Amino acid sequence: MPQPMPDRIGTLLTLLLERPISLYAAAVLRIGYGFLYLAFLLREFPHRNEIWGPGSPWTPALAKQLFDQTGWASILTLSDSRAYFEVCYTAALVTSALFMLGWRTRAVSVLFAVVVTSFHARAIYMTDGGDTLILLMALYLVVTACGRRWSLDARRTRLRASADKAVRLPLDQASGELRRHLRDARLTVITVLHNCGMLVIAAQVCFLYGSAGLYKVQGASWGNGTALHYALNLDVFQPWPELSALADEHDVLIAITCYLTVLLQVAFPFVLFGRLKYLVLTMLLGMHVGVVVFLGLPLFSGAMIVADAVFLPDRFYRYLGQLWRGTTRRTEAREAGTPSRGEPALMPPQHGGVDCGWG
Repeated sequence: MPQPMPDRIGTLLTLLLERPISLYAAAVLRIGYGFLYLAFLLREFPHRNEIWGPGSPWTPALAKQLFDQTGWASILTLSDSRAYFEVCYTAALVTSALFMLGWRTRAVSVLFAVVVTSFHARAIYMTDGGDTLILLMALYLVVTACGRRWSLDARRTRLRASADKAVRLPLDQASGELRRHLRDARLTVITVLHNCGMLVIAAQVCFLYGSAGLYKVQGASWGNGTALHYALNLDVFQPWPELSALADEHDVLIAITCYLTVLLQVAFPFVLFGRLKYLVLTMLLGMHVGVVVFLGLPLFSGAMIVADAVFLPDRFYRYLGQLWRGTTRRTEAREAGTPSRGEPALMPPQHGGVDCGWG
């Protein structure tokens, strides 16, 4: 029997106010986008001056003129000095690494958003959909509690909790009550911001897939199944020309892939609340891997794969953690020549924690 509307509203308020949702998914987003941007900056390290630095054809003066019209801003245009640019680039590498590791995530997430925004704005005419998605996610992750799991912050919190249990200092009753109220208010604000941020991220991904699918429907090349044929024959999208030529020989498979791509993208927002979403996510993963192999767009595909991780429930990530710990214990036991103990469960346990509403 369906819930009455007041009960649904109460359930939604409980979801938003009381417990953070999808903490593991938020950690995956943090690790994924931190790693992607770090790899991106390292890949472009030999060409950094020509892309973002004073040696770029798009000079800092031209960038400032564009900023006056568009409202963008970048820390890279504060000085024309090469030394200043090198310091900014080094700081960007360090910030991306610390964000990925989850060190002082609250502060570092803001710095990471500033880094991504600055580099995006400095060479905005060289960006693509992958850069834009990473920019949006960097801004959204600022308000999430993405450092609560799989991070250096989480490790420090566990160690501090253990120390607090060992040493408990007596507190004045009034002082303890005030601190408890302040702590509860702080946790409520953090929880609301985190939950709203995760819901916005999910809505952003749904909008991205849905709009991309609807846009493709309007094109004649997608309607007749030839869009991928033209993409495979563009020099800029041929990392391995022989492989592209081999794939282009299979006209029927190309047409089926075109229709399946459109179907998956249009249907994606409508399958999130059923088990069919796992099949759709798996097929989308294969599609993004194909984009990397055949079209040579690793940053875009990586950004999309990481974004899809928001729709996997926390029990899935806990199960992965159990498998990893079990594998590690068995490996250590084999090396030591002793039988392993504490094998992980074959099925993910059902916890009382709150996963995201689409999990």
